[in-house]
Amino acid sequence: MKLTLKIWRQKNPKAKGNFETYIMDNVSPKMAFLEMLDALNKRLVEEHKDPVAFDHDCREGICGSCGMYINGHPHGPVPAITTCSLSMRYFKDGDTIWVEPWRAKPFPVIKDLIVDRSAFDKIQIAGGFISVNTGAAPEANSILIQKKKSDDAFDSAICIGCGACVAACKNASAMLFVSAKISQFALLPQGRVEARERVRAMVEKMDELGFGNCSNTGACEAECPKEIKLVNIARLNREYYKAF
Repeated sequence: MKLTLKIWRQKNPKAKGNFETYIMDNVSPKMAFLEMLDALNKRLVEEHKDPVAFDHDCREGICGSCGMYINGHPHGPVPAITTCSLSMRYFKDGDTIWVEPWRAKPFPVIKDLIVDRSAFDKIQIAGGFISVNTGAAPEANSILIQKKKSDDAFDSAICIGCGACVAACKNASAMLFVSAKISQFALLPQGRVEARERVRAMVEKMDELGFGNCSNTGACEAECPKEIKLVNIARLNREYYKAF
């Protein structure tokens, strides 16, 4: 395939960025999106040009660090996958592909497609800890938990904190991320001890860092690679109201 890439280039956080155009020939449909970018960078290095900077780690769809905005969608146009799992077979010969970083004030651009997502770490740190005994594994049935609640807690805990929800939201809201982290503890008895302090601290930190408000458009759920549900935001609101 022959593709035209429009990629955001920005040398540092203070520099003015712009889209640069690259023509890629002989792109195999079997390549992963990141492999295609690797091929581009190999060519740029051979031409003594600055390669495109982008985040990646596991390349197995687990960590979400590879997140970037592709043709108007966080992680690309295919639902429920991360960028590293995106295959070039979803594009056609002659396509123009626009690639840019997350667009949110709390996620400042470091270079090119890399943004600083440490704001999510600060929110999680603000949430603190849970009071549980450590040491040998306890008897599995010592604390009985309804299967529906344990399933819901697990479904919330699979949030990878990639930031796609923030990038998709017109308000740059982090409510889906924060609600998932709240829900994974709020649904279980182990998380109830510090529940009030946790939700207050995490919401306050989220607001302090400059994330926007939720307006329930549902874009976050639609673009989330782990399909975290909006019901978590409703749970977060209930937990927050109960904390006062």
